[in-house]
Amino acid sequence: MTPLIDVIFLLLLFFMLTSTFSKFGEIELSNATTGAGASGEQDERVFLQLGAERLDLNGQPVLLDTLAEQLEPGQVLISLDDDVTAQRLVDLLVRLRGREGLTVTVLE
Repeated sequence: MTPLIDVIFLLLLFFMLTSTFSKFGEIELSNATTGAGASGEQDERVFLQLGAERLDLNGQPVLLDTLAEQLEPGQVLISLDDDVTAQRLVDLLVRLRGREGLTVTVLE
């Protein structure tokens, strides 16, 4: 019985020392809210299509690095292709974060 306990403690020690304790990055997502009714001014709406290797802004290909300069304040609708990774979406959302007057909606 004693050798079995020794083996268990050695395995426990091995797994504790080889595991990593890293904090995952967080992105704050807000819940959808109801509309405020019809207003006098229309916000600019743009449509982004995000793929694993492509990014289209209103049907025209753009680069992720130059996307922030091409967007004006308004609403951004993001459509995801089936092959999009979570990291690619996070990269896009990080680029759009902090833009004044920009509302981002990820479509299902």
